[in-house]
Amino acid sequence: MKTAGEIFSTLFDAQFMEKAQSYSKFFDSWKDITAKNGITAAADHSHIKDLDRGILLIEMDHPGWKQILQTKQSKLLNDFRIRFPELDISGISLILGKSEPDSEQQDNESQEIAQETETAEEQSAPVTAEIKDIETINDDDFKEMLKRIGQNIKTREKS
Repeated sequence: MKTAGEIFSTLFDAQFMEKAQSYSKFFDSWKDITAKNGITAAADHSHIKDLDRGILLIEMDHPGWKQILQTKQSKLLNDFRIRFPELDISGISLILGKSEPDSEQQDNESQEIAQETETAEEQSAPVTAEIKDIETINDDDFKEMLKRIGQNIKTREKS
């Protein structure tokens, strides 16, 4: 039985395989390059998103990490240029991304929201759970959170 590497080698020419390996090394290099520049922790909160027309797109999950990466931007660019000259990287663009919380984190957030709702109900008069103009909100996650809070309030008002 042939390995996946052997199958790919027969399907694609050597030049294509070399380029694919280069891209793989490129995307895997983020941790090493951040560590070299003294910002190892940034690699846990950011990643290489794409390389588009010579611009390296780095996505991070918080504005604080964006500021930290901006302080090292020219050194990061230089390291990428030296390490991957064949990619002709001309610049770095830092973009703030939307992190997707894992299910455990979502459960914790739901519990925190429920606790906050209970505390607010205990401290104030009964609340009407009608949220007006919810469809004008652009952030889908925030909109869903508001709907869940509204449902919690309605359920508690009924009981």
